[in-house]
Amino acid sequence: MPGNEKLEYLLELSQTLAPLPEWLDERRGEMHEVNECMTPVFVFAERNEDGRFTFHIDIPPESPTVQGFGAILQQGLKGATADEIAAVPDQFYLATGLQTVLSGQRLFGMSAILSDVKRLAAETQ
Repeated sequence: MPGNEKLEYLLELSQTLAPLPEWLDERRGEMHEVNECMTPVFVFAERNEDGRFTFHIDIPPESPTVQGFGAILQQGLKGATADEIAAVPDQFYLATGLQTVLSGQRLFGMSAILSDVKRLAAETQ
């Protein structure tokens, strides 16, 4: 897929990032901020009785590429166990070719989001 099409698809994915559930509005202070990302990104790890995770991710609409990456993580890791999340390669997005259309700074932020999601899953066991 050529670079522009990859970027357009990432922007389309940004529209699929699930909004925060109402119950999390009251617990907003419990969300983890991804400090290494230039965009304000907040993540909440919800673990069900079976040990499977759902991640609630809040990213402002002014950052659609980051929202797109958030949507990839949110959808791709939904229902995953902590071990499955830990097994995701740290730079899996390189296989998508996103490095050809995104800046190194943006890619660093994506790595930071994934790293924090992995840490949250490990801590929420």
